[in-house]
Amino acid sequence: MTEAFSFLNSIRGISGIRAHWVEAIGSETIYGDRDSAMKQLRKHHELAVRQFAGAGAEWWRAEQVHGTDVAIVPGAETTLAADGLPIVPGVDGLITQKAGIVLAIYVADCAAVWLADQRNGAIGLLHSGKKGTEGNIIEKGIRGMIDAFGSRAQDIVVVLSPCIRPPDYEVDFATDIQQQARAAGVARFHDCGLNTAADRERFYSYRRDLGRTGRMMALIMRDEIS
Repeated sequence: MTEAFSFLNSIRGISGIRAHWVEAIGSETIYGDRDSAMKQLRKHHELAVRQFAGAGAEWWRAEQVHGTDVAIVPGAETTLAADGLPIVPGVDGLITQKAGIVLAIYVADCAAVWLADQRNGAIGLLHSGKKGTEGNIIEKGIRGMIDAFGSRAQDIVVVLSPCIRPPDYEVDFATDIQQQARAAGVARFHDCGLNTAADRERFYSYRRDLGRTGRMMALIMRDEIS
């Protein structure tokens, strides 16, 4: 698992922080709306979390409403999603400084954005598509880490996941996210450069598949301090 997805190496190189990316399930075809897809993918994603973080890991997910609110976990209120697992309602980002907490974000053309403070161990994960980028959710995530954990923007490493890009989408929000991160003071930003609409074998794509598709999953956690 550690050799895969080299675009995460800048975060994986930070002591005590893990990051992972779960692509399309190649052996199965997912059809239906988001709720249907998430029900079908639940067993695969639960297995991925166990392999990533161990059995019984505390797993936090955002509802993802294409907004810009970011929650601090643990401690945020939760509700059950259609797949039967808890989510933090009304938010598109999660941040924490607590060890042993797994953060998860789902995407299928929108970008997942990993945040990791290489100085104090704070982490975050954001869902940023066209609307989230227009609202500058990355600035809100970084500001949340500064206010809650004493992070400094220049210490936060940012990685951008595969997402839809031109010519398959008319808005280049990946470039906008990078510009926003730089404007917020981030010194280390890595964009994987991959287009979800261009590779059917590896990626689900909401636009390419006309809304009836699965979801990839981004994960990040800080290890328990022994």
